[in-house]
Amino acid sequence: MPRRTHLVIENDVFTRVLEIILDPTCPQEKIDAFADFFAHDAPNFLDFAKNLRNTCKNLGECQMTYVDSQEELQAALKDADAAIIESLSFGGAEIACAPRLRAVQKYGYITKNIDLIACSNAQIKVLTLRRRANIACAEQAMMMILALAKRLPELNGLTTVKRLENAGFKPRAFDKRYTPSGNWARVGGITCLYGSVIGIIGMGEIGQEIAKRARAFDMQVIYTQRTRLDPQTEKDLGLTFYDLDSLLAISDWLVPQLPSSPSTENLLDHRAFLKMKKGVRLVNVSRAQCMDRSAVIAALQTGVLGGFALDTLWSEPGSDDDELLSFPNVILTPHMAGSPRWNGLNDFVELIEGLDNELGT
Repeated sequence: MPRRTHLVIENDVFTRVLEIILDPTCPQEKIDAFADFFAHDAPNFLDFAKNLRNTCKNLGECQMTYVDSQEELQAALKDADAAIIESLSFGGAEIACAPRLRAVQKYGYITKNIDLIACSNAQIKVLTLRRRANIACAEQAMMMILALAKRLPELNGLTTVKRLENAGFKPRAFDKRYTPSGNWARVGGITCLYGSVIGIIGMGEIGQEIAKRARAFDMQVIYTQRTRLDPQTEKDLGLTFYDLDSLLAISDWLVPQLPSSPSTENLLDHRAFLKMKKGVRLVNVSRAQCMDRSAVIAALQTGVLGGFALDTLWSEPGSDDDELLSFPNVILTPHMAGSPRWNGLNDFVELIEGLDNELGT
């Protein structure tokens, strides 16, 4: 029986899809779970997986080892043909453990955790992927920012005097003999993105995708994180680095783009909200756990927050009596930022095709 290609893969909720596509020993329970996960966008997911596997000339049916730590990665590399990593490091120590390795695939495009020189010297190809799901998250963030700036959730469908009055507005026509008629509804509080300051906490891959789009709206993009980016990346993206307190004090828009972890839990607490510019709008398409929920509600009540948008709730599904639903300047969506599912699937098409080609050279 011919030896199967061995892939060592950093464990992630999405990289587990590779097991469905390439591992013939994958348990049926997992296959069924992912078929259900993709069903609303890709009802033919299992056919998709089969067809993608059949296009491979070199990967074929693979042996896969999923790892969660640096130690597990090194231990699994001894007979690996390729490694797929996201946040784990890959350098000289890993290369020494991997005599057969031909490629390292970054599940993303920022390669700061990979020693590119060491890989080049060992003739190990480094492949990258600009993830479509990350791009979709950035689009969700910009959609929410625009919706808050233009008060879209409050104004949607309010096109008659009666509807506007029922919503608490006081529409009245202008004297058209002398004036334009724009905003005859007399809605205040509309803002422009142009020239405003957006503060991004966490300038990883999604943070950078958001920054690119914010710059397209001529926003001033500032950021903070534990490790400052290199000067060239800051220049290329038009970024300015600030410490957290300074960023909170001057941001018109605040976007925490952070993972849920003990180090980020409740980073934006009551004390942090006291440091924020009054009227700041907070948009979160990452994880709610980096914010203290009671602090968010208090900031909405006092006007410290001029608007709030959240895609991934503190607990899912949400509850019908959620206090946040009572605020007109709040947008809540049910974990939609990475959608549609084809974003992730097309990422895997690119990843698998790239690895298949590399292992054939």
